[in-house]
Amino acid sequence: MSRLKQNQIIDNAIQNVATITKNQCSLSEKDLIVLNEALERLQFLKRKKGKTNEQIRQEIAKVVGLLIDFFARDQN
Repeated sequence: MSRLKQNQIIDNAIQNVATITKNQCSLSEKDLIVLNEALERLQFLKRKKGKTNEQIRQEIAKVVGLLIDFFARDQN
């Protein structure tokens, strides 16, 4: 995948997570912590230059894990 495409995907993810945090007034403190950590990881990924594809995959996997935690908790 090209770097341009990767950056577009990361930008979209940042925008979507930021939208959730801003538009959901009923989020718990723990939900905000999880979403903010996901947002920080995405922003770090966006800034960091010279990343290998493996590093990108690992960070994306961590972000996906955080989002699964958030959405799974929301279901209970």
